[in-house]
Amino acid sequence: MKTIGTRMLISPAKYVQGAGAMHELGEHVARLGENVVVLADKGVWEFVDASVSESLAAAGVRLTKEVFGGLCTQREIDRVAAAAEETGADVIVGIGGGTAIDTAKAVGHALGDIAVVSAPTVASTDAPTSALAVIYTDEGAFERYSFFGRNPNLVLVDTALVARAPSRFIVSGMGDALATWYEARVCVAAHRTAMAGGLATEASLSLARLCWETLMEYGPQARLSAEAHVVTPALEKVTEANTLLSGLGFESCGLAAAHGIHNGLTVSHRTHGMMHGEKVNMGTLAQLVLEGAPTDELDTWLRFSRSVGLPTTLAEVGLADAGREELLAVGRAATAEGETTHNMPFTVSADMVADALTAGDAYARATATP
Repeated sequence: MKTIGTRMLISPAKYVQGAGAMHELGEHVARLGENVVVLADKGVWEFVDASVSESLAAAGVRLTKEVFGGLCTQREIDRVAAAAEETGADVIVGIGGGTAIDTAKAVGHALGDIAVVSAPTVASTDAPTSALAVIYTDEGAFERYSFFGRNPNLVLVDTALVARAPSRFIVSGMGDALATWYEARVCVAAHRTAMAGGLATEASLSLARLCWETLMEYGPQARLSAEAHVVTPALEKVTEANTLLSGLGFESCGLAAAHGIHNGLTVSHRTHGMMHGEKVNMGTLAQLVLEGAPTDELDTWLRFSRSVGLPTTLAEVGLADAGREELLAVGRAATAEGETTHNMPFTVSADMVADALTAGDAYARATATP
């Protein structure tokens, strides 16, 4: 029987980060199994095929390649799980962005005792370290969170690949990571049980705070490094913040309105061209408004967001001239049963979400530099 007030922190078994780390994949995977299915989309395969194939071959690991369909849907999970089962794989590796990695994690869960490896090629989300996946409908709308009994066995991040990607990816990751501290402090103050299964530890709360501090200090530098496609200490630090610090912080502290409102935004087809962290950033703004955050805190958030190129207005996430009914639809989805919006220390309604999005957008537009 779990003790009331139990504190928990969960994490992947191993985290590896550095330029050229993909060339070490075989060395690490060989400790987990000898028959691997690697899932990546067609574009990712074009630039990781040689390093992945050579590394696994050198380690004596049998490789089966699967091409990712593009969305983490139940249909895609079932398809890849069937393929992995047919080959007798004992390891599943997801390479690419958050949806491919979430699919690999879900496949590992479906097959029970198969080891899971996350190998992001972008620093766009904190998905790689977590024991959960975001499942979407075939149309691209948020459907549900799927929770697993364990975190990945290995997370491997090649920062040379992160630097090679368009800078929008690492900037979007900053939006996802920026929410970590704002949501963590709310959940801790409200004594909410985190996704780890208990209350937050001091360590996990400190990691969430460190994530925020790292972004504030190095975010603008990292954006410029990404634009120049070079690996620098700033890019390394922000990659770690976006991936590891944010991942441990959100999972062992909790999510709140920022991610709930992100999920709500997905009901509008007009936002489907936006990246996860870009929509989360608008959720963070709305959460700060819901909390009644002081002006200096809103201004700090706005300055940072603008300095790295994150959206701060509804128009910037595809919702220019959004009407009340459209924002209420977002609010209803954001406050659906089971949504993380309910981790706020007060009851949040659909009307409150619509009001917060409207007010946050108005403040951001009013304070924009001409």
